Amino acid sequence: MKYVLKRDERRVKFNEEKIENALIKAVSGSGIDVPFTEIINVKNSVLERINALRDEDVISVEEIQNLVVETLKDNKHSDLAQSYDTYRRERTRQREVKSEIMQTIHKIGVETDRDNANVGNNFSAKLLRIASESNKWHILLSVLPKELARAHEVGDLYIHDLDSYNLTVNCLHIPTSKLLREGFNTGYGTINPPKHIEVAAELLCIILQSTQNDMFGGQSHPNFDNDLAPYVKLTKNQIRKECEEIGVPADRLDEVTNKLLFKKLRQAMQAVVFNLNTMHSRAGSQVPFSSINIGIPRSDEAAMVCQAFLEEYNKGMGQGEQPIFPNIIFRVKEGVNRETTDPYYYLFQLACHVAANRMNPTFMNIDSDFNKKYYDMGILPATMGCRTYLCSNINGEPGVEGRGNNAPATINLVRLGIKAKKDINKFFELFDNMIDLAEKQLLHRFEILCNLKVKDLPFVAGQHLMKGSENLGPNDSIKPIMLNGTWGIGFIGLAETLKLLTGKHHGESKESQELGIKIITHLRERCDKLTQKHKMNFSCYATPAEGLSGKFTVLDQKFYGDIPWITDKNFYTNSFHVPVDYPISIAEKLAIEAPYHALCNGGHISYVEFDNYPTGEQIEKVIRWAYSNTNINYVGINFHIRYCRECARRRNAEQIAKRQKQLCDC
Repeated sequence: MKYVLKRDERRVKFNEEKIENALIKAVSGSGIDVPFTEIINVKNSVLERINALRDEDVISVEEIQNLVVETLKDNKHSDLAQSYDTYRRERTRQREVKSEIMQTIHKIGVETDRDNANVGNNFSAKLLRIASESNKWHILLSVLPKELARAHEVGDLYIHDLDSYNLTVNCLHIPTSKLLREGFNTGYGTINPPKHIEVAAELLCIILQSTQNDMFGGQSHPNFDNDLAPYVKLTKNQIRKECEEIGVPADRLDEVTNKLLFKKLRQAMQAVVFNLNTMHSRAGSQVPFSSINIGIPRSDEAAMVCQAFLEEYNKGMGQGEQPIFPNIIFRVKEGVNRETTDPYYYLFQLACHVAANRMNPTFMNIDSDFNKKYYDMGILPATMGCRTYLCSNINGEPGVEGRGNNAPATINLVRLGIKAKKDINKFFELFDNMIDLAEKQLLHRFEILCNLKVKDLPFVAGQHLMKGSENLGPNDSIKPIMLNGTWGIGFIGLAETLKLLTGKHHGESKESQELGIKIITHLRERCDKLTQKHKMNFSCYATPAEGLSGKFTVLDQKFYGDIPWITDKNFYTNSFHVPVDYPISIAEKLAIEAPYHALCNGGHISYVEFDNYPTGEQIEKVIRWAYSNTNINYVGINFHIRYCRECARRRNAEQIAKRQKQLCDC
């Protein structure tokens, strides 16, 4: 009697039927026509080999499987041997996945990862992460075609938010004005249109929270200041009426009314900052990933909202701590706020001052040709802190409200550069193959998501926030909604790719810059063709590098070893950016990166890096130069913010260097 040594070190009685069953499954999975009698013959031959091992009472599972493969080959069943080997590897992979899930769950039980700044470490966050990891493996093993699953696992193509693949879509520009004007229902009762600015501001936060519960990405109020303006006016009229009723003298009526109004407005804006950094979404696991667009006021009331919000955000949280949210996008336009003679220049000046203190807002250039085109049509472009951008729409009217990105996929551009071995023609051949694979993946995701019904997204679809949902009922497919969203094909590591192909990145060489533009132009042209081919909004996406650039690097190190300046570091460079450690002037960097903004119609950003705390005047100078001399669009400001560990007050580098510790006089 022989025993089998299992992988967990248990000994069990040998069962010859398991060999027969495994052979049957291998035959069935291969499509090879093998008579049952031949399967029995192979099994008997394997048993003879096992019995020949007279000196051993115990045999391992791996040894049995090796004997099966050898027997199949000896019996001239090489195709079946390969199929059996694939079957055993698949079973091994399933066991490894089970083990990996268990290890991951154990780690999450200790502490959740903080890949995103808005994710907490509480019970709800841990429970959500455990569900997330489980669904990821379900998608990889049971939903995705093997070709796509393998591409994701080995790092050829990254499928974003795999845990949400079959559950929901990415992000949304909320039709805020419509919701406030008409009211809405979050599922537990009707919310009537507000009549006060304080209530309107609170409802904006509730809308963000409810929207995030239905989606895996971020959400934006695309016209925050203008959408709140009517409620400032309502509040002003109410205050004026109350002042008249209590006998405020006519000659002081305007003064008192405006003073009380701005006090209420400040309180409302403070509540927005506090709420968006404390209220939780997604079963309490995180605060909403929120963005607001401001800066192009259509009225004095909108300008008041813009000013009050920036001033309240600048104060920070209760003890001056840095607010994480919302991401603020300040839109800059010549004739509106960019120049000192523009009517709302003071708002641009204030935005630069706040950015110098809080590293937020970021800035959007409405005079970029691809923005101005829509602005002149009466459409006000907007973007998100996650950098999602859209305006064009092959399936309807252009614009941003009620639309967003459905899902992106990102190509590991650097690996294509490694494989091409300096052959540029070979690189483009590999690039086209990978774009084809990204197309296949996004179309597969589209098919899966078409199974969702409006009732599966009860707020964003059921309350008709999303364009295309207007005439849908609870049991209708969300397909019409997705046809109005975008499908992004992104990339990471253009700088490393150019270094591999030419020996220099685009910050070092004009020739490399020309090749870089050629590469991203090719991706944009392919996306435009896919849009026409499928009648879906495919877009070229400059993928944010947070987390992903490091994942690609680790995998490429594993497969290709340390390649100087490529895989011998911790991360690849963000999308089309000039490497952050490359010595270059701000003007040169922005001029080099500017052409990519027009190409990346699915989203983009460039960063200005300051070595120390900048002043508002320095930021204003940089933004005005960039927007006057290049076609660049979305720009963020980066510098290192230092805080006292005790009181959370901000400290400068000189104070820290002087005391050699991050504490102030508190």
